[in-house]
Amino acid sequence: MHVALLANLKKNAPQLPGLAPDHWDDLDSEATIEAIMAALGSRGHDVTFIEGNSKLVDGLQKLQSDICFNICEGHLGDSRESHVPALLEMLRLPYTGSQVLTLALTLDKPMTKRVLTYHDLPTPAFQVFERVNEPLDPQMTFPLFVKPSREGTGMGVSSESIVHNENQLRTQLRHLFQRYDQPVLAEQFIDGREITVGVVGNLATPVAWRLPEDEEAPRLSRGLHFLPPLEVDMSRYPAEEAGIYTSRIKTELANEFHYLCPAPLTAEQVEELNWLAAATFRVTGCLDVARVDFRLDAHDNNKPYILEINPLPGLNPDYSDLCVEAKAEGWTYEALVNRILDEAVERYGLGS
Repeated sequence: MHVALLANLKKNAPQLPGLAPDHWDDLDSEATIEAIMAALGSRGHDVTFIEGNSKLVDGLQKLQSDICFNICEGHLGDSRESHVPALLEMLRLPYTGSQVLTLALTLDKPMTKRVLTYHDLPTPAFQVFERVNEPLDPQMTFPLFVKPSREGTGMGVSSESIVHNENQLRTQLRHLFQRYDQPVLAEQFIDGREITVGVVGNLATPVAWRLPEDEEAPRLSRGLHFLPPLEVDMSRYPAEEAGIYTSRIKTELANEFHYLCPAPLTAEQVEELNWLAAATFRVTGCLDVARVDFRLDAHDNNKPYILEINPLPGLNPDYSDLCVEAKAEGWTYEALVNRILDEAVERYGLGS
């Protein structure tokens, strides 16, 4: 097949005044693009890379590919990850991964948490701030975890993200408003282990929208393949990271990634995390691939809380969570990338 690989390279990001220094941390490196192209090429696909910018439409119309492998993060706007899929749907071009509504929803962490809450899925209590002096909901108690509402790759997350009192909260709100110019999410801090679960596939009907009230009821997740859960080994990182998966760990220290995969969990814990990942995948409308992040509450029998879902997980073969999990499963990088493509090909009925 002729595959158009669509991505946004860091080196091609527009240089605009007033942007935060880490504004482009989500974008991909040339090494990632080269690795994906090689992986797809290993299965005989003809692959062409196209930058996901304002020239994309002309490029795609000239190329006439069979399908697009989309990993575009977008450049600007509160739904930037959905921009390229919207263009692809206008052009009636098939593409891998989740669609417009899902990508717009999941980039907005508060909106995602509202959906999870509606479906009775466990996520930390939260409040969204749009002003520094906005009153704290009396039901929210310290410590809180404070971060930008619409950023990825840990942007805005540091040891100062954990706030223990009103003064620290206001200081962090002021900092995030100035740096990112967007609403700020404050959620109940869950003290415990951080686990991520990668998912590849598509749910086959029938599927459950909510957790069943009967604990013995079947939990439907047909069509999804769960990769081994990964735990960041925070004991290997400097103490100043405060035991959280910070922006610095995800960027500056990415090539020194310390992890446990499979994470040391019981079979029952893995089953519960997989079920919650499937439910999150379903209620947010994900397709083909995603990664769900959890915290296990150390003060409540390791109860899992859903932090967020990423329908555009990183695909750097050396350190991206999904790729590490696939390797632990025994998959090659080529197998992972082509499995994502195959899921989309099957959805569209394109054949091999």
